[in-house]
Amino acid sequence: MPETYDVGTKFLRFEREGHIAWCTIERPASRNALTPAMYYGIKKAVDLVNSFDEPTALILTGVDDVFAPGGELRGSTEDAHPGMDYLVSNDITPFEEVRHSYAPVVSAVNGICQGGGLLIAMLSDVAVCSEKATFRAPELLRGIADTGYAAYLPPHIGVAAARDMLLTGRKVTAREALEMGLITRVVKHADLRSEAVAVAESILKTAPEARMHVKRIINDNYGHPDRMSMYWSLFRGTEAREGMQAFAEKRSPAWVPKKLDTGKRL
Repeated sequence: MPETYDVGTKFLRFEREGHIAWCTIERPASRNALTPAMYYGIKKAVDLVNSFDEPTALILTGVDDVFAPGGELRGSTEDAHPGMDYLVSNDITPFEEVRHSYAPVVSAVNGICQGGGLLIAMLSDVAVCSEKATFRAPELLRGIADTGYAAYLPPHIGVAAARDMLLTGRKVTAREALEMGLITRVVKHADLRSEAVAVAESILKTAPEARMHVKRIINDNYGHPDRMSMYWSLFRGTEAREGMQAFAEKRSPAWVPKKLDTGKRL
């Protein structure tokens, strides 16, 4: 039987069996939208897997047809986290922990992957993706100046492709994502879990200290997000408030030109 651990929220299931630990994002009633406590819980899961005496890899995955669609935008206070009151000085998001983890971190992307979920997949050591997976960075459609994407995506897939994804918010299929270098492995949906384990085990076979030095140099190619600008946009900016309200109300934001307004959520 796998060992189970509490990572601070009922919507994340952390199970460890030997050298493999699974953190499953499990909030199907809200399509796996990440609450503040879930973001922090993923951060805690990375810290936990790094604390084990036996070398252990962490695999992150979702349920049903959703990996992670990003943060909860509907104004729900379910599963809140006190750190949200002072985010600038206490970042609850797990992106840097995933990026710099000493223990291997693999994303098993089972379906919809966007927003913060896509950042997690990108910053994992390897993202193994179902053929059914789709990818999107819709933050500008929500009025959010995501400086994380602005820093991470251009060196990851190139400036032109990053502009295309960020400025249009378009959906990218698994095959398109593979071709542009957003991810590197697309597998049959039925084989996703076994393939993710195989990748995690391959990483575990490498020398951990040498691996960490290599990861550090690779990660230096990414830029550094302007957290202050992003949080000002999120918590003080009028566009983000309107964008999130429009999302909750399933309509287009007020800034959309009338001729382009379909009356539907973007």
